[in-house]
Amino acid sequence: MNKQQLVRAVLGAAALTLVAPLLAACGDDEPKLVIYNAQHEQLLEELAPKFTEETGIEVELRNGKDLELSNQLVQEGDASPADVFLTENSPAMSQVEAAGLFEKLPADLVAPIPAQYRPTSGLWTGFVARSTVLVYNTDQVQESDLPASLMDLAKPEWKGRIAFSPAGADFQAIVAAVLDLEGEDATKAWLEGIKANGKVLDGNNVVLEQVNSGEVEVGIVYHYYWERDRKENGDVSDHSAQYYFTDQDPGAFVSVSGAGVLKSSDMKDEAEQFIEFLVGEKGQQVLADSYALEYPLNPAVELPGVTKKFSELQPPEVNVSDLDSKKVVDLMTEVGFL
Repeated sequence: MNKQQLVRAVLGAAALTLVAPLLAACGDDEPKLVIYNAQHEQLLEELAPKFTEETGIEVELRNGKDLELSNQLVQEGDASPADVFLTENSPAMSQVEAAGLFEKLPADLVAPIPAQYRPTSGLWTGFVARSTVLVYNTDQVQESDLPASLMDLAKPEWKGRIAFSPAGADFQAIVAAVLDLEGEDATKAWLEGIKANGKVLDGNNVVLEQVNSGEVEVGIVYHYYWERDRKENGDVSDHSAQYYFTDQDPGAFVSVSGAGVLKSSDMKDEAEQFIEFLVGEKGQQVLADSYALEYPLNPAVELPGVTKKFSELQPPEVNVSDLDSKKVVDLMTEVGFL
């Protein structure tokens, strides 16, 4: 090698030395899809890697509670770093929808989900659901003695016999359904009745525990609390069973978890790919196979091993966009629950 060739080789090696870290840095700075996640953290930690494996799109989860994250999105507005918003219950989706922050989803993308579980606006979609149930102590109550309607729990004969967790988003979604179906006056009277009759507890698992131990006879929860414990060990479900309301009663309400793409997103194509995966058969199967025991909303996928199949439920029809979280909070505050 002559002197000129040696100089070129040294300069080339130096250039590569300088460029390599820059290339690595570019790789490290590759944008991630930011998901504001109010669904169960463990559930998304199972789902997100499957999506990345399928598409190559990296995901960053920012976890919180339904109304905590919906309020944050409203405050952030167009400056939000979020690309996708996921909730446990739909009232938080309605809040963000009302603020005009969602991008309309392509109709073919959300078509796998039945129209009943999507807003007519097309601005977001449901992807899993939970059924309202009464869990009851089988040593204290016969199924034949349980009320025909959730509304009956406000009657005097149920005084001291019921429990619920009103501070959580789950119970507030149930109240939102009662409000949509029965109107404000009836909802307020029902809240006052169950407040007089019931035991306020901190968390649905505590409701489950106290019903199972016989401290109260019945509790208002979603189906998966009992189903999970039964599947794991039965420690707090071995003296209880689930009762499903029928005939489109408010107590048969099915709460929908929602997913939407933010208008402010710089990764709308990738965000839509995430929604497509979420509602498609592969994503829905991941959900069905997870610990969560929530009902997939794509009819092509069934949740195995639960008390009732989704197709056997008899939920009332509600417009998921009409479930008003603000009015619910106002009513529950007025009654003294919050």
